[in-house]
Amino acid sequence: MDTAVSEPRQDTSGRGDIRITFPDGSDRRYTSGTTGHEIAGSISNSLAKRAMAIWVDDRLRDLDYPITANATLRILTDREIDDPALIELVRHDCAHVMAQAVQELFPGTQVTIGPAIENGFYYDFARNEPFHPEDLEQITERMQAIMARNEPFRRELVSRDEARRRFDELGETYKLEILEDIPEDQDVTIYHQGSWFDLCRGPHGPSTGRIGAFKLMRIAGSYWRGDSDNAQLQRIYGTAYPTQKQLDAYLHQLEEAEKRDHRRLGRELGLFHFQEEAPGQVFWHHNGWIVYTELLNYMRRKVRRHGYQEINTPQLLDSRFWVASGHWDKYQDNMFIFDDGHHDHPAALKPMSCPGGAQVFKADLRSYRDLPLRLAEFGHVFRKEASGARHGLMRVQAFTQDDAHIFCRDDQLEDEVVAMCDLIEEVYADLGMAEDITVHFATRPEQRIGREEDWDRAEAALRKVLDRIDMKWVLNEGDGAFYAPKLDFKLRDAIGREWQCGTVQVDMNMPHRLEMEYVGDDGAKHTPHMVHRAILGSCERFIGVLIEHYAGKLPTWLAPVQAVVATVTNEADDYARQVETRLDEAGIRVKADTTSDKIGYKVRLHSHAKVPVILAVGGREAEEGSVSMRRLGSREQQTMPLDQAVETLKRDCAPPDQAAPRSGLKLPA
Repeated sequence: MDTAVSEPRQDTSGRGDIRITFPDGSDRRYTSGTTGHEIAGSISNSLAKRAMAIWVDDRLRDLDYPITANATLRILTDREIDDPALIELVRHDCAHVMAQAVQELFPGTQVTIGPAIENGFYYDFARNEPFHPEDLEQITERMQAIMARNEPFRRELVSRDEARRRFDELGETYKLEILEDIPEDQDVTIYHQGSWFDLCRGPHGPSTGRIGAFKLMRIAGSYWRGDSDNAQLQRIYGTAYPTQKQLDAYLHQLEEAEKRDHRRLGRELGLFHFQEEAPGQVFWHHNGWIVYTELLNYMRRKVRRHGYQEINTPQLLDSRFWVASGHWDKYQDNMFIFDDGHHDHPAALKPMSCPGGAQVFKADLRSYRDLPLRLAEFGHVFRKEASGARHGLMRVQAFTQDDAHIFCRDDQLEDEVVAMCDLIEEVYADLGMAEDITVHFATRPEQRIGREEDWDRAEAALRKVLDRIDMKWVLNEGDGAFYAPKLDFKLRDAIGREWQCGTVQVDMNMPHRLEMEYVGDDGAKHTPHMVHRAILGSCERFIGVLIEHYAGKLPTWLAPVQAVVATVTNEADDYARQVETRLDEAGIRVKADTTSDKIGYKVRLHSHAKVPVILAVGGREAEEGSVSMRRLGSREQQTMPLDQAVETLKRDCAPPDQAAPRSGLKLPA
């Protein structure tokens, strides 16, 4: 079962003709009540065999769903293996098969809910005895047997009372509680596979034999309806895909992700740590702070060259600012609030920098000649996150956001947003993450503030921007911020995972709410547009993404230690220190390793520490004034004069905005 199970009654008694329109624009007439499977069969037998479900007027339905009115129809087949709808269908089917297997193997177990989720599915079970990891193998074998039986999924519509009677006979108390929430006059849907059935809204595929490939992943604890005051349940997670190849690719991605886990690499490379006395806040070590400051220095140079002025605003603000901006009503639960009882209003640590940036705009009388005004702020912000949601650098409670607010006139808006998109793409290219960017156009959400005409204008402006920029984009209806529609920039890393980082939000609400004005060329006062822009988003999170993208082998310009001078024999110690001094004077982060360890050990040690370049020096190099250079990930080494090595490393270590033009960054081997 997924979530909702109620279903309005449908009249299938009429037998008049209906028109079905297909994706190519053609249409056919069928008898009212014809099912999707029958329509597929009327086109071709092979299509009927491949069919998994149908889209009826943009709603996914079972193949045996009777169509009783004119409709558009698309048939989803098992060849569309990358279609998210097919993947979710397979996972939903697999969840039901898992629940059946568990109840066959462990009589007395109650099933509660079991939806398909991102990257997999789960089911929550009520059972007195705990599941053990070895039980997963037994459950897997039973699931394979159920799939081999190829039992059809069959949808049945029954009254709520009839559903109560059936589940009461089975002793399924959790199902009875679910049914209590459904109005008496509502029918509910039950899905059968063989003799097993469950409440479910569907849809499902044709049969258990059409599921594809699956793997049960782990066991976890949960609570009924997510409330810790309710009964504790046991959750079994799994994943499923239409093909074994897709499943294998996903499992390989998980293995790679584990190797690249930024939390493990952060410890091993001495970058940062966390501890419970400062929940969700980073303790940056020297090496990690170098990465952090180098990244922010790069961003400061970048935005300055694009006409931004950098500002800094207070971290603790009176609640009146947040009430005026609309955040107090919409975002209060995520804010750290202080009320000592001695002030008229509580205060809050800022979760974002918008109201502060607005006050800088308002501090002076602004003219149309001052616009666009681009204000950048690397603001330290604070957001409450549940302990279970916090995850290393990826989700923290205190972080720096590379925020910016651009105040502009109506005639400047489109060009300003296009320039922001170009800047965002430029930064991602510099950081080696521009190969696969998707822009998500998020429109007005159901819960929002402001005038509809302002939302119309803001969304229209973003649509024009999307027509102008050369970037692929998708529509994400209803996912905008409560105050503005937005463009979210999603990157794909080296192992195929997607990360949402940058955002551009066209806000026509906050300038009105915060009473921002400028004097136009007509001498009258006008309200500016306010565009919110972030490129990295959370700098902490972006560093985590970079660490995992590069598996710890950061680009040379970001590496905490860019080069190590390692002695082959102690006779070369003095020369190694001379080389270290030369490189340090050239601005290269370098250290000398003059320990008595063998050179092979030193190479392994510093390679494990992800040092990009190792310069080996011995008696011959000291005599010749040369070095033997070895790059991380390569077995080859090149001997060259010290002067040449210094110039080579200066080029390699230059940040991308200061380096000579190059064809593009490549991932380290």
